[in-house]
Amino acid sequence: VMKLKLSSAAVSIVKLLEENGCEAWIVGGAVRDVLLGEKSTDWDITTSATPEQILPLFSESFNDNAFGTVMVAGKHVKEQFELEPESCLDEEVFDITTYRTEGAYSDKRRPDKVSWGESIEEDLKRRDFTINAIAISVSASQRISKSDSLYEVKILDPYEGQKDLESKILRAVGDPETRFEEDALRMMRAIRLGAQLGFSIEKKTLDAIREKSSNLSEIAWERIGAETMKLLGSQHAADGVQLMVSTGIAEIVLPELLESKGVKQAGHHIYDVYTHLIESLRGCPSPDPVVRLSTLLHDIDKPVVMKEQGPRGVTFYNHEVSGARTAKRIASRLRLSKHDQDRVFTLVRWHMFAYDPEMTDASIRRFIRRVGKENIHEMMALRTGDRVGGGSKATSWRLTEMQRRIGEQFYEPLSLKDLKISGDEIMKMLDIKPGRKIGEILNTLFEEIIEDSSLNNKEYLTKRVKELGK
Repeated sequence: VMKLKLSSAAVSIVKLLEENGCEAWIVGGAVRDVLLGEKSTDWDITTSATPEQILPLFSESFNDNAFGTVMVAGKHVKEQFELEPESCLDEEVFDITTYRTEGAYSDKRRPDKVSWGESIEEDLKRRDFTINAIAISVSASQRISKSDSLYEVKILDPYEGQKDLESKILRAVGDPETRFEEDALRMMRAIRLGAQLGFSIEKKTLDAIREKSSNLSEIAWERIGAETMKLLGSQHAADGVQLMVSTGIAEIVLPELLESKGVKQAGHHIYDVYTHLIESLRGCPSPDPVVRLSTLLHDIDKPVVMKEQGPRGVTFYNHEVSGARTAKRIASRLRLSKHDQDRVFTLVRWHMFAYDPEMTDASIRRFIRRVGKENIHEMMALRTGDRVGGGSKATSWRLTEMQRRIGEQFYEPLSLKDLKISGDEIMKMLDIKPGRKIGEILNTLFEEIIEDSSLNNKEYLTKRVKELGK
């Protein structure tokens, strides 16, 4: 018997199922988190009850899919069991899934038919990794103290997952090749979980990933993209990407990255392009996976535009222009939203900015406008990664001074809507109908105030409109 901190909401769900004559256990990510001493918002319950038996027990629940998962939102769990507000988040979702046993898998992704299993043991046998195949029983448990949700629990751990948690090892349940044949995405999950938790992958499991990596080509891009972004958002993302490369997974997910291996760079660079990209990702201070993807891909087209030049060695003219298109294509393949694809494009397209103390305020404003206010911070994070990944210090006096000057110009007029005069007003003043002329006048005025923001006042703009409208 162990003492563990559990979600009182999850415990209430288990107890209700048990009061109705069913078995129920807490399983999955939450068990792993709790045993590692971390907080979890990922509480899954597995039970002998079928969806038809589960649904009527919960006032507000919905049945999700063919896999027989019933979902209840935290908000409704708190209402139904009269729990204290902090026991869980309103939007937290509790999954209640019937024990399963599997038929054959023919499409390397979903079981052909899911039949309900008879026992918890059978259910754990079909899970992916030992650290995810541990179940907690709260049936006889007592809440030891109300204030911090401590419960006495029994643990079922047939595959010694707790031992692997302690040794920080990811190991497939049973035969790894069989596990990866069942669902090829598990190979990416192994790498992503390793990167998230800082665990290493056990040798037989790793060998099986190398052996089966080509099966990944049968998985939907939505799922591959989601795993890739989770990996990029994790603490050890750079190591994870290197594992994707060494296991053959990158050949399917990011083949462009492999082109950069062994591509030498001239000048101050100490690495080939591939190592530079990996190290830039490692040095990127932003936690945002989209910024990290952009950092990983910022020089992706150097191999494409490379030219051998005389004594200086190599050049990569326009690699950022061509690279922005390639990076956006990769983002689209990974099924990022349109907005995020555009962010990747912008960050890669403009990452070659240079700062010179001679730069005018107007040129700083133009830079902000090009990159977009909302991307400035992310662009600096990419540049920091780029510097660290090239063996330099994270920042330089130039970068620091440029950031200071961007800060000064950040609230100056940067877009047409900051103009102190509108298209409607121009139409009234010149008594003309909507048309190209108005757009042209607005753009001319805008160019003037970007040069000199003190001109952004009604008086000056009115005078200019009359001159331009002649």
